[in-house]
Amino acid sequence: MELSIILPSYNTENLAKNVLEVEKEAKKITKDYELIVVNDGSTKNWKSEFEKLKKEKNSRIKILTYDLNKGKGHALKRGGMMAKGEKIIFLDSDLDIPPRQIKFFLDELKDVDAVIGSKRHPDSKIVYPISRKFMSAIYQKLNSILFNLNVKDTQVGIKAFHAKILKKNLPKLAIKRYVFDLELLVVLNKEGYKIKEAPVEIEFKFGSTINMKAVINMLWETAAIFYRLKVLKHYDKWNFQ
Repeated sequence: MELSIILPSYNTENLAKNVLEVEKEAKKITKDYELIVVNDGSTKNWKSEFEKLKKEKNSRIKILTYDLNKGKGHALKRGGMMAKGEKIIFLDSDLDIPPRQIKFFLDELKDVDAVIGSKRHPDSKIVYPISRKFMSAIYQKLNSILFNLNVKDTQVGIKAFHAKILKKNLPKLAIKRYVFDLELLVVLNKEGYKIKEAPVEIEFKFGSTINMKAVINMLWETAAIFYRLKVLKHYDKWNFQ
């Protein structure tokens, strides 16, 4: 199979409609694709949304569901390991990032190992409050210092990978929630893979505030990655298995 698109979902509004919109874009790229929708323990309207998808009777749309919410990172990992495509796209199911960008990311993937969306790319088109820009810049500077990671944004919800590379490294990851993306990029960077940042369009007003609990959890998980990398040498051990 040529392409797999992973769509993690937790209480996503209009999920069925969004998935079908993604499929329209996938059809423009290749006839050989699959969409893997991962229901990460949704509690709101998930049955009706998934019933709508099932009624489509579309073998290209595959649904993976489990009852307990474990985090977006866990959903992406499960979907990524299940994927059969030679190239894999991660895309947020709320479609704040329009799926028309998928083709661009696949084109950019030709000469590198991974392509990640970046809000801080000069060609990105977003509405982004100064306070969020400041917090993002500080966090990414921290990541640069801790992990020698030369990327400006780790957290955008669209990323593209060659499947062989992604599947080789997903089993190494321990983070299930907030900074799964960071851990994945840290591991890919450590192994010497070429990561490219690409401009992204985000149709989101960024009206919500940052929850302090979420910030603390992100910092805690970031520290855990550093501990596994520098102290436990956890990621090195995988090379001998």
